Amino acid sequence: MNKGRSAHMDQGLSKFKNRKIKLKNLSTRIFNGKSLVLSQTTPYEIVAHYHKSNVRYYAAKNRKHLEPLVFVAPLAINMSIYDLYPYRSLVKHFSDSGYDVYLVDWGKLTYADQELNFLNFIDEALPFFVDKIREHSHSDQISLHGWSMAGIFALLYTAYRQPNYVKNLIVLGSPIDSYASGGLGKLYKNLHEYIRNIPKLKKVMFYGRIPNRLIHTPGILNAIGFKILDPKGWYEGHKQLLLNLDDQQTLHEHATLGNFLNHMIDYPGGVNQDMIFNVWLQNPLKNGVIKLYGKEISIKNIDCSLFVGAGKSDQMVLAASVEPLTQITKSKDVTYTLIPGGHLGLMSSQKSSEQFWPVLTQWLDDRSTPYPVKNLDLNAS
Repeated sequence: MNKGRSAHMDQGLSKFKNRKIKLKNLSTRIFNGKSLVLSQTTPYEIVAHYHKSNVRYYAAKNRKHLEPLVFVAPLAINMSIYDLYPYRSLVKHFSDSGYDVYLVDWGKLTYADQELNFLNFIDEALPFFVDKIREHSHSDQISLHGWSMAGIFALLYTAYRQPNYVKNLIVLGSPIDSYASGGLGKLYKNLHEYIRNIPKLKKVMFYGRIPNRLIHTPGILNAIGFKILDPKGWYEGHKQLLLNLDDQQTLHEHATLGNFLNHMIDYPGGVNQDMIFNVWLQNPLKNGVIKLYGKEISIKNIDCSLFVGAGKSDQMVLAASVEPLTQITKSKDVTYTLIPGGHLGLMSSQKSSEQFWPVLTQWLDDRSTPYPVKNLDLNAS
């Protein structure tokens, strides 16, 4: 009887301690969440600047490949997503795999940058950075990686700039046929049909007549919008936290991801003009050609090795919107795959790191030049 009572008391005490730990962890998460953040711990150095932008360099642990891997970040996104956890970091994974890694960070854009548009990034900043990276890495060519909007930047840069120095192009979660992107795509298609039948409205919406200051979006709105577009992911994240408050890894990961989502950066009005009223509403990329400020860019110019990926459960840019890219370039080496996770998860989820990162690494390994190479000549064709 006494043993049973003692065991019952021990069990009660254990539950009490567990509740106390959970309450303490919840309090820390709410009031001191920054202390739990694990992101951006991989060492790097800055090797190039362009206005507010810069290039981070993550040196290979043991360089095995000549061509460096260049990540181009989307606008509005802070760099945490590329180095989210010490044990699950995209830049660390590839630097550990023998690649010199470079990350193009667009910096903290503000209202003062409202006039920036697509061409400022793909025809000015990116060419400048690519030249600096080629010089720094002693490699004439690069492998270029773009996710989401940055996939559009990488795609258009490669199509427009000749020579572009891109040996391998990776485009993930980028809308090519925007009308195929679920309910959001249908909305854009219907809006386009409506606008083009009203000449005055068409002139305003499709010819840059809306002042950029009116459609410039601050970081806080981008953070809210990201959560609205993925309510299921947001809900599941909080649910898992509350169910696992006694688990330190869950606590740290929730705080780290929350810190990323809550600290987004402005979209310049000029970029919104191009992305919303051109790419999304008019859907030109489906046909492989887009016009930007009098310049025509044809995706059919691309002939390098191409890897196209879409998130299996992406609700922002559906796989049906991404896949058409495989059909509209001149490349004879095209790979397409579905990646575990949604729009954010395809970059950072545990399943993506376990199932997709090795696939992409092997794809790059097979298409990269072994390092070192003899008689290295940066100016060689």
